[in-house]
Amino acid sequence: MTDDRSISLTRRSLLAAACICMGCAISGPLLAGVPMVRSESPEFYRLMVGDYEVTVLSDGKSPLAATKLLQGDPSIIADALNSNFLGEQVETSHNSFLVNTGDRLVLIDAGAGSLLGPHTGRLSGNLRAAGYRPEQVDEVCLTHMHADHIGGLMSGNLPAFPNAIIRADKRDIAYWLSEENMRNAPAAARRFFEAAVVSLSAYIQAGRLRTFEGLADLIPGIRARPAYGHTPGHTMYEVESRGEKLLLWGDIVHVAAVQFADPGVTIGYDVDRTEAEQEHWRVFGDAARHRYMIGGAHLPFPGLGHVRSSDDRSYAFVPLS
Repeated sequence: MTDDRSISLTRRSLLAAACICMGCAISGPLLAGVPMVRSESPEFYRLMVGDYEVTVLSDGKSPLAATKLLQGDPSIIADALNSNFLGEQVETSHNSFLVNTGDRLVLIDAGAGSLLGPHTGRLSGNLRAAGYRPEQVDEVCLTHMHADHIGGLMSGNLPAFPNAIIRADKRDIAYWLSEENMRNAPAAARRFFEAAVVSLSAYIQAGRLRTFEGLADLIPGIRARPAYGHTPGHTMYEVESRGEKLLLWGDIVHVAAVQFADPGVTIGYDVDRTEAEQEHWRVFGDAARHRYMIGGAHLPFPGLGHVRSSDDRSYAFVPLS
């Protein structure tokens, strides 16, 4: 016959043995630390604009020295960054947009390729992950000629989009491909001119560069709209089908947390700061009044949303839900 004390002792012995075994397991190799993966999944996002399929393709993310590059009242900029839980360095998305009209496959901006280092250059891989191949792209429309928008035109020494026509505003082509402008530019700015030459030469030699000027209908459903200032020929692209509209506005905004609340804030990359600021007010106001969707090259991925008027001097960005 077993008394209560022996039962209690047995239970304590079993529990102690179990703890010892668990300790052995924890200290053994089976539950050792797992190596970090340190890689990201493909980044693309798809939506329909009327009958057109639009796929947002990430070219990567890179740090932006916001307090150094943004131009405006330093205290207001610092307060806006702080209230949005951001510091002096802001992670910036690099977004391109692939529009399939059913007849044409059109890429808006080509990413940085190998020109900006290890944080970018992922557009080609994300294009393939989204179900397309570079040779299927019929046209590449450039918002402007900065390296993070044109570097991906080349893959090594070969065109990355071998069957594509390249379109850009003639003002940007004339400015960035000018040898005189490159000679007269500050040393720090010459890399922009060099990037343009490296990225476009093969397409020019193949007769695949097409220019337009200002407001222009490029193909059915896609229209170029000038937004000069950030660069001499900076261009937005309006995608419209069955009464739905998406305006792809390139580099109108670099740091959403600051520039929507204060459209007067520009960035050091603007060629004409005054003209760029005027475009902020004009484009924000138009998007807020007419309530169409916008897509930004440097808005947080996927860079889509709407603009809401907060008052007559400020706006807010409402990301796509």
